[in-house]
Amino acid sequence: MVNSDEDVLAIFSSRWSTTFIPSVYTVVFLVSLPCNVIAIIIFLFRTTKTPSVVFMLNLAISDVLFVILLPFNIAYRFLGNDWVIGEGMCQFITVAFYSNMYCSILLMTGISVDRFLAVVYPMQSLLWRRVSRAWITCFFIWVVSIAGAVPLFTINLTVRIDQLNITTCYDMLDIKHMDFYLYYFITFISIVFLLSFLILTFCYIVTIRTLSSSKIESTVKKSRSVSLCITVLFEYIFCFGPTNILLLIYCLTFDKSFVYFAYMLSVSCSSISCCVDPAIYYFGSSKYKKLVHSLVCCGEYKAVSMRDSSSRATGKGTLA
Repeated sequence: MVNSDEDVLAIFSSRWSTTFIPSVYTVVFLVSLPCNVIAIIIFLFRTTKTPSVVFMLNLAISDVLFVILLPFNIAYRFLGNDWVIGEGMCQFITVAFYSNMYCSILLMTGISVDRFLAVVYPMQSLLWRRVSRAWITCFFIWVVSIAGAVPLFTINLTVRIDQLNITTCYDMLDIKHMDFYLYYFITFISIVFLLSFLILTFCYIVTIRTLSSSKIESTVKKSRSVSLCITVLFEYIFCFGPTNILLLIYCLTFDKSFVYFAYMLSVSCSSISCCVDPAIYYFGSSKYKKLVHSLVCCGEYKAVSMRDSSSRATGKGTLA
């Protein structure tokens, strides 16, 4: 995606791209994979299926599918940005990355809407908050996320740089034949990212305001729901925000190499979202929280269980 030879040499020879980025990916792989696999097992076999559990289960699956492909990107960066396994794999890995990112964004939006309905309209939403409808929504999210990235299969994503004796993957593109790609991608990013951000922000502002009222007396449930709202907003703003904003800026300018370099760094940092998602499961599912406590700190687990039991006995709100 970079035009100037000097800029190319500087970016692809930089230790930021050959050391920092793959190091971040390596940490994400080592931390995220076991955490999300454990989450999938808990959601499948140890929890009662609710709409929120369905959304979190799909989010964990999305993260696992993403991190198991990270070793390809790790090897690519550590090899000096040299892609050695062909055009087809480059396209597949790139499509998988964008599909995961937008699938995660849409699933987090689904979680926010579900939490909004459960807190603000606990009784009225019982008719809408069905497990079957949550599965249908998740299926639609997967279809939209994958379809949004599929056009990348129509573009040649690998480019040879003779000066460095490397072949790049998605880091350089022929801009002569990319008018459709640019318009499509800008439209897709705007709809998925910006619209989701507006929905998510609205839902959590109203949710937090409702939790601050006297309608819900359970302190434990209030704290858990507020923590969930803050965690999702943090992940959305700091993990996905810079990546999508920089990508929009780059698509509109397309000749600013420093913007793309910043985008490369932000992409690696956005992968940290896979490590943040287990915190969403922790605050979003009381059963997941209890099982984690039982694995990590058995002493605290008993105290938490007693507090939760007391809260269920006195709490009037419904935050499931």
